[in-house]
Amino acid sequence: MAHPKPSSSSLFSLLLFVALLLRTARAEDPYHFHTWDVKYATLSPLGTPQKIITINDQFPGPRLNGTSNNNIVVNVFNHLEEPLLFTWNGIQQRKNSWQEGLPGTNCPIPPGTNMTYKFQVKDQIGSYYYYPSTSLHRAAGGYGPITVHSRELIPVPYDFPEAEHVVLVGDWYTKPIPDLTKVLDSGRSLGRPEGVIINGKGGKIESNPNPKEEPMFTMLPGKTYRYRFCNVGMKNSINVRFQKHSIKLVEIEGSHTVQNIYDSLDVHLGQCYAVLVTADQKPGDYYLIASTRFTKEVLTARALVRYVGGKSPPAAEMPKAPVGWAWSLNQFRSQRWNLTASAARPNPQGSYHYGKINITRTIKIMNTAGAVDGKLRYAINGLSHVNPETPLKLAEYFRVADKVFKYNLIKDDPGQVGETITIAPDVVNATYRNFVEIIFENPEKSVQTWHLAGYSFFSVAIEPGKWTPEKRSNYNLLDAVSRNTIQVYPGCWAAIMMTMDNAGMWNLRAGSTERAYLGQQLYFSVLSPELSLRDEYNLPDDQLLCGIVKDMPRPKLYTI
Repeated sequence: MAHPKPSSSSLFSLLLFVALLLRTARAEDPYHFHTWDVKYATLSPLGTPQKIITINDQFPGPRLNGTSNNNIVVNVFNHLEEPLLFTWNGIQQRKNSWQEGLPGTNCPIPPGTNMTYKFQVKDQIGSYYYYPSTSLHRAAGGYGPITVHSRELIPVPYDFPEAEHVVLVGDWYTKPIPDLTKVLDSGRSLGRPEGVIINGKGGKIESNPNPKEEPMFTMLPGKTYRYRFCNVGMKNSINVRFQKHSIKLVEIEGSHTVQNIYDSLDVHLGQCYAVLVTADQKPGDYYLIASTRFTKEVLTARALVRYVGGKSPPAAEMPKAPVGWAWSLNQFRSQRWNLTASAARPNPQGSYHYGKINITRTIKIMNTAGAVDGKLRYAINGLSHVNPETPLKLAEYFRVADKVFKYNLIKDDPGQVGETITIAPDVVNATYRNFVEIIFENPEKSVQTWHLAGYSFFSVAIEPGKWTPEKRSNYNLLDAVSRNTIQVYPGCWAAIMMTMDNAGMWNLRAGSTERAYLGQQLYFSVLSPELSLRDEYNLPDDQLLCGIVKDMPRPKLYTI
């Protein structure tokens, strides 16, 4: 029996269906659009009225929430009286340092104007945050959370929690930005902060629970919740803990971890952790406590956690934080990468054996403090970074780097760093796709924290004393956590390993705002030898230009 020929209408429908399938197959990842109005407002995080940077009238700012590979578009309107930039702490900006939002990569947004950031959270999951990177704006707030979830088809190594809570915690100064800037510019340290805040609120510890205190977080009895902690402070490490509840660590800056259980957790400057907390106690009120670590006078804040339906007040007794840095070092050593879990990049399931890759370069970073013309400066290997008027990345892209800075002013091995400090832009050439080892040595008496933009590195060791090549026998070459920050305890060294496979201009900076402001940072210039669009994106058409490149013709575009 002959089959009837399809009608023209049914044939058209079939072709349309196929076209839609092909279009869907080629479709981009989802876009999330945000519009930010950045203003000053008078708020009182510690009870003292002060000017706070708000985003859409919020402090902390709105949450950027999405899924791995989502595209993020943020249109920032600068209503401040000063130029402004935002940086996205921990977002790798693959091939796209144009969106990093630092003075070394971008021209600031002038007052009364706007600029649009466009970036992709490429192959990333985890807990991160953003903050203003210009001047000392970070001291006035302007920060907020970034949370990136796994795709639905990628399993997460724990049962999906009932809900999640973001906890942005850090030390806080009540002095206005001009006063803080004047202190640093005059050659002095900022000194001790006035307190600690949790999600923009002080929550000072009182002798007895406050019966009128409103809960910051709620939990259903018997349910498990994910808490994402980020230390967004300026100077101090923070210890976080709950009354009568343990915490299970599940993620550090984009990496699933072995799920150890702790009574408390040290979160150093710039670091983010995700933990699980189960509401397994008697229904009632409990406190989340945050306090400074390694400080002569401990500053503490609290936030109320309420079980839904609970009526009992929190206990007056607060759990104490540990003492000394040896405890913190042991906690670092207990943190391991979960090799059985699926994740984003790098792939933990056997295809990225970082411990078996030959090291092609070792760079030693030594932090020092000193004076230049009687004023305090912080340095790396004797060089204190200063931002030129023309952003480093723009100068390099427009082929006028020689008019703005010199490469490699510091040595890979500084030897014994003296007291002399030189001030200049600090840019280090890095060979594209080389596997490097970076050693941080801390001869000072305070804990230092370092953040590397554009990358996730393997934190293979932290040890007392000075580093020598023989110390490599102590490295964790199997399951070190892949992350973007590393702490270095007093008189200790830390080692990280990574592949320089992300072309661009990438900032290595001290987690301390004061130290970064006064020069303790540098930039790695990672150029693809082919100058190919395959390896790095072109300068965006709407990118702001300033300095000596402002009126220059644009260079020839990269192509495949």
